[in-house]
Amino acid sequence: MENKLSLSIQQQVEQGISILKQGGIVAFPTDTVYGLGACISVRYAVERVYRVKERPRSMAFPLLLADTSQIGEVASMVPQIAWLLADKFLPGALTMVLPKSESVPDIITGGGTTVAVRIPAHPVPIALARGLGAPIVGTSANLSGKPSALTADEVYAQLGDKVDLIIDGGRCPSSKESTIVDLTVETPMVLREGAISREELKQVCPSLAFTEGG
Repeated sequence: MENKLSLSIQQQVEQGISILKQGGIVAFPTDTVYGLGACISVRYAVERVYRVKERPRSMAFPLLLADTSQIGEVASMVPQIAWLLADKFLPGALTMVLPKSESVPDIITGGGTTVAVRIPAHPVPIALARGLGAPIVGTSANLSGKPSALTADEVYAQLGDKVDLIIDGGRCPSSKESTIVDLTVETPMVLREGAISREELKQVCPSLAFTEGG
């Protein structure tokens, strides 16, 4: 890993975009916890994220988008409730599970038919996805099963030199991960309640269902 923490955030982001375009992997701050990203179309980069995180290949990766226009690129069908939730909570800590489009590689979805998408309320991942011109893998920058990282130092403590760049954007503003809502079922279901509460969600979608842990 190159030590670029003395550079400005903009310079770090520009370097991160270059690394992603070349098939590298980058850790970065978000509005929730630090993320670990790769270009979705570079298979060996995505495989490397699985290895670095020690994550089972059957577990899908979420995608971070630059803006709502990209939702239709990665989802084969976007229900009206998805647009309502996006209008209310995105950019923000909401991850929506939608039917995946053919443009999303199976390695991203763990071989499944759905894709999880989010637009973070943080300039760094937005700039990375926009500069790359494609969605990026947006999984948390930690070893699977270990605590999420809230600082660049915490990322390094877990992942060390296994990533090509850690963009140091200071401490993440929230220790909670995003709230995940499955919109591929007839009654939208909260799979994980995170930074956005069920009460906030129900203001937009009163019919929401919840898993036992959600």
